[in-house]
Amino acid sequence: MRWVRAAGRGLLVLVVVLTGYVASGAQAGGAGADGRGPLTLATAGDLTGYLGSVLEGWNRTHPGEKVTLVELPDSADETRAQMITDLRGGERGRFDVLNIDVSWTSEFAAAGWIRPLPRERFPLGTFLPRVVDTATYDGRLYAVPYVTNAGLLLYRKDVLAEEGVEPPRSWAELERIARTVAPEHGLDGYAGQFLPYEGLTVNAAEAVYSAGGTILGDEGERVTVDSRAAREGIGFLARGVREGWIPQEALTYKEEESKQAFQNGRLLFLRNWPYAYVAASAPGSEVAGKVGAVPLPGPDGPGTSVLGGSNLAVSSHARHPDSAARLIAYLTGERVQRQVLTRGALPPVRAALYDDPELVRRFPYLPTLRESVLAAAPRPKSPHYDQVSLVVQAVVHDAMTGQQTPEAAVRRLATELAAVSSR
Repeated sequence: MRWVRAAGRGLLVLVVVLTGYVASGAQAGGAGADGRGPLTLATAGDLTGYLGSVLEGWNRTHPGEKVTLVELPDSADETRAQMITDLRGGERGRFDVLNIDVSWTSEFAAAGWIRPLPRERFPLGTFLPRVVDTATYDGRLYAVPYVTNAGLLLYRKDVLAEEGVEPPRSWAELERIARTVAPEHGLDGYAGQFLPYEGLTVNAAEAVYSAGGTILGDEGERVTVDSRAAREGIGFLARGVREGWIPQEALTYKEEESKQAFQNGRLLFLRNWPYAYVAASAPGSEVAGKVGAVPLPGPDGPGTSVLGGSNLAVSSHARHPDSAARLIAYLTGERVQRQVLTRGALPPVRAALYDDPELVRRFPYLPTLRESVLAAAPRPKSPHYDQVSLVVQAVVHDAMTGQQTPEAAVRRLATELAAVSSR
């Protein structure tokens, strides 16, 4: 999990841990009677280095609740594994507050590892409306959104301008331009993140959602994927590979590989998170000044992105719960959220920042990202999300490689997801 990658892989992971805590100290009053005390904040891959200054601001104004920064592994899977190991340790665990990938909220809540939070304590009304849904489970708030994300369609605006073609707003337009225009300019047509990993789950869910379908309902208790929409969405991806406007190489792409292909001038269209727009537009990129972004297309118009990002949650065994909540409120405040964007290059959750003229000048994709986030949907909610994702990855990859028809793939998805949901 990397700070510069929303997504699809979660971006940021924070863990607030008691500093200097020992059992004897706690018994002697080391933890404040009001639930406050010093904290340690652990993060995986703070590549932009902005978090230190954020924590300095907290420490200056909260001398009795100072935060020390600690890093966890950069890999999202390793970070999740370490969190779960610690959370299963009960009161012996170190973690008080966790900034978890949005796809983990349901799993952690259903397992009893994180505690419900009072809605009135956090400025949820100032957030982009869709992001709050990623932090809920079974009708209760179990986390607070910290960073959001949504997929965008990046395109070569110089190529489309030369051809007198508008950016695609439907799958039919995307297919036609990718199939006809891209080869004339020595480019591959379209790519996303199609290696069998979490990124493929995201791309597949976006295709199904864009066609009007769903994958699971009722917090993962009901399988809803066996539908015309799912067959249409998975068929769109499989058809692209079969017809060649999705290159075979894209079946090996994760976020970075697909970004690099676009940034090196090999792709006409790319589905990726906003960080790829920033990287492709930066000095040194072969396509700097030639990049545009629009919302993801769907069958007959704008499609639906999957929400990425991370949420802050409090461990069920948190020893300083009030400090944990106060830190969450601080990190989701307007001033820090502005730094999330300007210093961390991450999409904030505060709605007003997307309309700030100064920020829009610096980050011209913000209006498009706001539109995408407002139309986005969470990943399928399930207490067994890791298993759900593995099933989706495997089945959709088989469809894209031609080992199964889209129709057979959807039937298989329904059967295997039902087995997961019944556990």
